[in-house]
Amino acid sequence: MHRVAGVRFKKAGKIYYFSPGEIDINAGDYVIVETARGIEFGKAVIGIKEVDDNDVVLPLKNVLRKATEKDKLIVEENREEAQKAFAICIEKIAEHQLDMKLVDVEYTFDRNKVLFYFTADGRIDFRELVKDLAAIFRTRIELRQIGVRDEAKMLGGIGPCGRMLCCSTFLGDFEPVSIKMAKDQSLSLNPTKISGLCGRLMCCLKYENDLYETAKKELPDLNEEMETSYGRGKVVGLNMLERLVQIELFESGRIIDFTLDELMKEGAIATETTK
Repeated sequence: MHRVAGVRFKKAGKIYYFSPGEIDINAGDYVIVETARGIEFGKAVIGIKEVDDNDVVLPLKNVLRKATEKDKLIVEENREEAQKAFAICIEKIAEHQLDMKLVDVEYTFDRNKVLFYFTADGRIDFRELVKDLAAIFRTRIELRQIGVRDEAKMLGGIGPCGRMLCCSTFLGDFEPVSIKMAKDQSLSLNPTKISGLCGRLMCCLKYENDLYETAKKELPDLNEEMETSYGRGKVVGLNMLERLVQIELFESGRIIDFTLDELMKEGAIATETTK
């Protein structure tokens, strides 16, 4: 078991575990930590707790200290400098005629490195650009190519639902989303209806997917023939969320709604599959 504190560096960023040592850290505290890319400023979102060996990447980096008001001022200064660096980098990209889109610029807390995040359709030869930027900023330069989902997470925006993007407000990690999830939820397969601002399938398709998968196993299939207390019929509609089954009776043509519990109580059984 390891004593750890969970720290985030961005509002909806991934949570990383650090060793708190003898420092008393509570959720909401701002801290200065040691990371692979240098000294960083972050916010503790999980107070000190113990986790198994399998839940951490060893060796753990350390929390150096709690952040001070002076540290917070440095962070603000770094953000202002990053905005200036953004404008300069845009000019240099145009000078070198590189087919890339600059998304964000970030200074590490100790200003030992400047990170430039960009998107591009393919690989970019940015060696000359790095030389120019290093000559201007006189520090380590890192250009990092990101995907369109990461771009949306960084820039934010309003989704088709009218709310701020999930990825930029609370999703720490992207989970795989497939077209099968949309099919299982009986959604339109029109890409414009099920795609987010990033152009990829909407992350929210994943939220209810487990419920739909469970319901699919419990409910009969469309066009499945069943024997009910009203007579024999065929499944013509399913409401996965409410566990409702619409059955069209062969004899009368009536369509009757059954709950899954009702079908089980009256012993309705599948008699033939016409799928």
